[in-house]
Amino acid sequence: MFHVFRNPDGTIQSVSRQQQLGSEALDEHHPEIQLFFKATAVDPAFDAADAGFVRVLEDLIDTLILKNVIHHTDLPVAAQKKLMVRKGLRNRIHGALNLLGSDERLL
Repeated sequence: MFHVFRNPDGTIQSVSRQQQLGSEALDEHHPEIQLFFKATAVDPAFDAADAGFVRVLEDLIDTLILKNVIHHTDLPVAAQKKLMVRKGLRNRIHGALNLLGSDERLL
């Protein structure tokens, strides 16, 4: 159940899970609720750009660490953990796709 406030024209202005004085209760499956959340959803292209930008930031952090500009431990603990999780996932994906092994021995 959602609780909504409306604009003067009757469209939904805001939605809350908590009942507030003057709010109107609407079921989560109500068409107006569905329309409200669809209208406020982020553009998928923006999500894709964010994912690409996260990869850029990871590579930048890796480069700064490799060049001894910063140390992994200089980052907040939460950031260290997130980077290690991402690095582990990337290594697993890279390893899964590296079916032929390294080409280094061919040179």
